[in-house]
Amino acid sequence: MQASAIAHPNIALIKYWGNRNDALRLPLSGSLSFNLSGLETRTSVRFDTDLGQDEFLLDEKRQTGPVRDRVSAFLDIVRGLAGMDLPARVESSNNFPAGAGIASSASAFAALALAASKAAGLELSEPELSALARRGSGSACRSIPDGFVEWLPGADDASSYAVSIAPADHWDLRDLILVLEAGHKQTGSTEGHALAHSSPLNTLRLAGVNERLCECRDAILARDFERLAPVVEADSEWMHAVMRTSDPALRYWTKETEILLWTLRHWRSQGRAVCGTVDAGPNVHVICLEAEADWLLKEFTGMPFVQSVFMAEPASGARLF
Repeated sequence: MQASAIAHPNIALIKYWGNRNDALRLPLSGSLSFNLSGLETRTSVRFDTDLGQDEFLLDEKRQTGPVRDRVSAFLDIVRGLAGMDLPARVESSNNFPAGAGIASSASAFAALALAASKAAGLELSEPELSALARRGSGSACRSIPDGFVEWLPGADDASSYAVSIAPADHWDLRDLILVLEAGHKQTGSTEGHALAHSSPLNTLRLAGVNERLCECRDAILARDFERLAPVVEADSEWMHAVMRTSDPALRYWTKETEILLWTLRHWRSQGRAVCGTVDAGPNVHVICLEAEADWLLKEFTGMPFVQSVFMAEPASGARLF
């Protein structure tokens, strides 16, 4: 009873922030993203009668405490669906920094959902697998389908899942991920989502999400970067405004984050097809057309506060290997 899966993180163009049900991770609104090629989590799961308890190895290091407990809690969901109670050994690895705002939990739980469900003998449809991944990490549901993906908020556990709106080769976008800090952020996304309701701006953010989501979806389907850029930046700004006005306040940006975002807007005013968005961390995702990527790489290489740059294009969803 063993299976292995690979999944990619995703970059949310329209953000997910806040739940209407924290236990089920049912979101306050829909969101939209694309999967990131070249960045991946590989996970193997083996259910074994010889194990005394669940074991979790991340990048070959045995995990204990809350990290292992979160994986075990997710495995309990899979075991419940499969009608079994065997412990499991989970081995997982990332080829990119985890916990720094590059959606490592998305790829982690997407890969875990596919590997664990297969190892347990379950044959889930893509919507069912996406809904299962959501139980581990909300954004993980978007790493299950291919390419450009929309998370339908749904009304309950079964109806809240992600669907592909366009394949990976639909548009030659690139995401240049500028790593300013590679370490784990002080407040994780799970804790942050629970604070969204405490912000006086959250109601205003939610009031405009559907309009921004429709505009973003239409821009993607039309491959219209001039329409895409402003709505992506606006939605990122709204999410971080909610974070900064939550109680307690969450301040993920650094001064370098701010400098880069203003630089990107300046370049776009000069005709460059480029925009910026930031997830729950200080690192900046630079969304651009493929034709801009080489020029941008040269520019970022010369910036002393950019520790490293990952470049990704739209990718497929989770799959076995």
